Amino acid sequence: MTARPASEQDATRGVAYGLGAYVMWGCFPLFFALFDGVPAFEVLIHRIIWSCLFLAGLVTLLKRWAPIRQALGEPSRLGAVLACALLIAFNWGLYIYSVETRQVLQASLGYFLTPLVNVALGMLVLRERISGLQVLAIGLAGLAIIIQLSLLGVLPWISLALALSFGTYGLLRKRVPLDGLSGLFVETLLLLPLGLLTLAWLSLVGQSHFLEAPRTLILLVASGVITALPLLAFAGAARRLRLATLGFLMYLNPSIQFFIALWVFHEPLTTAQLLTFLLIWLGLALYSWSAWSTRPRPVLVPTGTDEPHKPQ
Repeated sequence: MTARPASEQDATRGVAYGLGAYVMWGCFPLFFALFDGVPAFEVLIHRIIWSCLFLAGLVTLLKRWAPIRQALGEPSRLGAVLACALLIAFNWGLYIYSVETRQVLQASLGYFLTPLVNVALGMLVLRERISGLQVLAIGLAGLAIIIQLSLLGVLPWISLALALSFGTYGLLRKRVPLDGLSGLFVETLLLLPLGLLTLAWLSLVGQSHFLEAPRTLILLVASGVITALPLLAFAGAARRLRLATLGFLMYLNPSIQFFIALWVFHEPLTTAQLLTFLLIWLGLALYSWSAWSTRPRPVLVPTGTDEPHKPQ
């Protein structure tokens, strides 16, 4: 059997890592639904604490302390990291709350909205030029929110808060010179004192669920591992795949959440909500087509020449 080229093997591994990351993220509702009776904010502080400890072990294992020491040695740059930490903590906490209150459809809509929010923030804050299709995609997302507000009389605040917090997190994260693993570790490290103080306070007033039952203890500790594993898989995918490919895989996460909300949690899907999703999906299709059609084309170098072939 002829061995496949290394680049093809890398691409195959990259797709496998990407699928693993987004499927794990998509299945998060099934995990966080197990915390029956544990408030979302308590799950959040344990997620921060155990993520930090688990990531510290990974950083040690992978010998990645150098960029972390450099970041911690420059306090003037930690302001952006702290802002990222607060945004990701808010996003995590709100997501856990959405699962606990069986509003996973709203969470799914929020993560469908995120790419369009990223485009809008890039245009408004970074003054990036966007195509007409991307403007139309953002307009469809805005129309979807207006329709849901007018037909249901309720603003999908969980969806908007998740999309805006994660989109803003991504915007600020561009200014932090740290890779995904190192960056998340520093973020959780900055939040660790607050998490430990909150845990101590809960224990002092007798409201901590940590030692209530072995099952709860295991789940709370596992939340840290569950947080880090898809990040590692995503990092492996990002090193091997083009951004366009990652962009298409990204829709797996909210799609899985959407079907979990309908088939596992049996959340009702009203006509107004369905119309909202259809408009968002149409916007995402336009956005994806725009990203695909404007992707960099590979440069062909004919045999025996040093100059790249320019397409006619």
